[in-house]
Amino acid sequence: MYYEKTLSGYIIRVRVTPNSSKNMISGVFTDSNNQDFLKINLRAVPEKGKANQELILFLSKLLHLSKSSFTILSGETDRYKKLQISAEIKDATSFEALLKTLGQNQ
Repeated sequence: MYYEKTLSGYIIRVRVTPNSSKNMISGVFTDSNNQDFLKINLRAVPEKGKANQELILFLSKLLHLSKSSFTILSGETDRYKKLQISAEIKDATSFEALLKTLGQNQ
């Protein structure tokens, strides 16, 4: 799974493809270490943090969370990123179901 629950929220792993025709989720990618990543295409160019900003905006809309709920833990200049979601989730079961459906939007 491309996300995991932690004591402080959730960590989600994404693989970003910038310079795409539109912002969209294009499935799940499994790397050579057998780790899953949510594949996300973004219109933004990968310069001066524009793609990272668009990634957070895109995920915040999909998950109905504020942009400030997201922190990039690793991969700020890489296509493989780990994001921390630190928000008060009232219904963890529904939120995890929403996270699962993101990878099915192909």
